[in-house]
Amino acid sequence: MSGGVWSAGTERALAVARRIRTGTVTINGSPISFDGPFGGYKASGTGREYGAVGLSEYLEHKTVTRRH
Repeated sequence: MSGGVWSAGTERALAVARRIRTGTVTINGSPISFDGPFGGYKASGTGREYGAVGLSEYLEHKTVTRRH
């Protein structure tokens, strides 16, 4: 699912966009970019393909420390 916000104030539009519970939000009719993570919230989609978020499903995290 996606949403859109229209406003004369960019900061206000960004604040509203951050509160909308959709996977993609456009501001003032900007085109949707498919270069970033894509997915929905709740049952509308699982995961986020592309980008670091999508890759995290396939990673095992490890902490490595060393003495200087």
